[in-house]
Amino acid sequence: MDTLKIYTPTTTTLVDQVEEALLNYLKNKNLKIGDSIPNETEIANALGVARSVLREALSRLKMLGMIESRTRRGMVLREPSLLEGMKRVVDPRILSEDTLFDILGFRVALEIGICHSIFRNITPKAIEELEEIVQLEVVFENNEYAPFSELSFHSKLYEITGNKTIMEFQNIIHPIMVFVKDKFKDLLSPINIELKEKGQIVTHRDLLNYLKAGDEPGFQKAISQHFALYRRLLDNRKQI
Repeated sequence: MDTLKIYTPTTTTLVDQVEEALLNYLKNKNLKIGDSIPNETEIANALGVARSVLREALSRLKMLGMIESRTRRGMVLREPSLLEGMKRVVDPRILSEDTLFDILGFRVALEIGICHSIFRNITPKAIEELEEIVQLEVVFENNEYAPFSELSFHSKLYEITGNKTIMEFQNIIHPIMVFVKDKFKDLLSPINIELKEKGQIVTHRDLLNYLKAGDEPGFQKAISQHFALYRRLLDNRKQI
């Protein structure tokens, strides 16, 4: 077998180059999900690299969920989670304010955008479960929900869509949302008070009532208003 040549710009590390060559090698093998991949010796010989460097490249793919080790089968190719890498590295404490606000804006846009999927997939059982969540939730002053209550309600909405990637995304960004609300509470508080005084706060109970009534346009308008707090924060930031 001819050795695959590794050649990429010198600005990349050797492990980066081996990782890229390894991905190409696996593609050229036409392996399918669940197939066993060749052992380290065979791959190292094919790529013309030391096994120590290859192991590091393999470890990266394992961290991404592309490869897993199985008893008596060795390494097996698997379908990675699209957000697995994001899940491992996202920590709000090390993200810039610009990134935090970008994620906040993306979350708001995404949740408003899934309204049709919610109504297309919602069931009487799901409404019952949302009813139970709303009955048990903890609400503080100015319609501030306890983190668990906030997570439970919105995670259920994501679950109703039937989209696993959307559900996974909610679990990843929830800690970021909690962090943002705490970090920018001095900016959020006056907005929340103003919305309350004007009677413009939309609660989880309000959203549930639209779901029960089967009123999709009303729900979409209500959930947009439900996020008015964050939209105002984002708008104010743009004006700074």
